[in-house]
Amino acid sequence: MAKTEAAGDVPAKKPAKAAKTAAPERVAAFRTGLSAEARAAALLIAKGYRILAKRFRTPHGEIDLIARKRGLVAFVEVKARASLDDAAYAVTPRQQQRIIDAAQAWLMAHPDHAELELRFDAILVAPRSLPRHLMAAFDASP
Repeated sequence: MAKTEAAGDVPAKKPAKAAKTAAPERVAAFRTGLSAEARAAALLIAKGYRILAKRFRTPHGEIDLIARKRGLVAFVEVKARASLDDAAYAVTPRQQQRIIDAAQAWLMAHPDHAELELRFDAILVAPRSLPRHLMAAFDASP
């Protein structure tokens, strides 16, 4: 005869994991970044670009915005800092390489865009300033 559980037997449940709470500074920085990305996307749209992707993540890194205008695909890094100069200095060579690697992953997933002109831009955002679009802020050549 098959073994059955008694009506009162309930399988033990695993305890729920406690949710990690982010530090308030990290939450504020995240919100600032989202706001800066939204402002940057609005600027690009106003300039005639079409946003293809936002916050594209790969194991290599993240691309804040990917935009297209005619025969051009722009991979855009958005930096928000206290001043536009601080934002410009925040796009480090190491970060540029991570964006280039992530762009290659995006192009592999979207081969129909691989034949278009590619460009790496930066949009700098600071309080009480209009965002600044730096076209061809860096390139993928070694």
